[in-house]
Amino acid sequence: MFTGIIEELGRVAALDVADGHARLVVACSTVVSDAGLGDSIAVNGCCLTVSAWREDGPGFVADLMAETLRATALAELAVGSPVNLERAMASGDRFGGHLVQGHVDGVGEVVERDEQPGTVFLGVRAPAEVARYLVPKGSVTIDGTSLTVVDVRDDGDGAVFRVGLIPHTLDVTTFGSRRPGDRVNLEADVIAKYVERLLAPYVERLLAAGVPTPHRAEDRT
Repeated sequence: MFTGIIEELGRVAALDVADGHARLVVACSTVVSDAGLGDSIAVNGCCLTVSAWREDGPGFVADLMAETLRATALAELAVGSPVNLERAMASGDRFGGHLVQGHVDGVGEVVERDEQPGTVFLGVRAPAEVARYLVPKGSVTIDGTSLTVVDVRDDGDGAVFRVGLIPHTLDVTTFGSRRPGDRVNLEADVIAKYVERLLAPYVERLLAAGVPTPHRAEDRT
């Protein structure tokens, strides 16, 4: 479990792809200061396992299976790419963000960057599997960073949502260099997913009984 508070901006030292899987080497220091082999570290929001130590400096090695490469934007990294890093949460730590599992729900695309005094508003297009859980003032994880949704607008099968980034966030994460066209890892609020799962049987029974619900436009006319 993570909180979405980035501890360190690392750099990709190597990414070797072969036979559908990959070996990722990350140069960093803070997140490996007390890590052991087998520990979990979130890299751009994807929970990875430390499988070895970097040989030519501080850092770690993680193995990426084919499904990880398919379901995330990690395959698009290159040597020198910055990555957001966070260690798994320890019992008793401050909970500064929100519940983050490190399980990427979908890959989004940055479509807008609006720079205002003191704030940068980033617009991200989310696929349908993430868009359904986005609400204004709700939580979302972008590349492992816990952020608050400013607003949401429908966009075909998905949605475009905006987040506001303060100067500190821009300085200590990859968002300082994010531009339209960049693809990012998205994780929806896990609480929203559990609520949907728990309520689904009740909603289905109401629909079967013909009870009006706010989920269908025809029920609101």
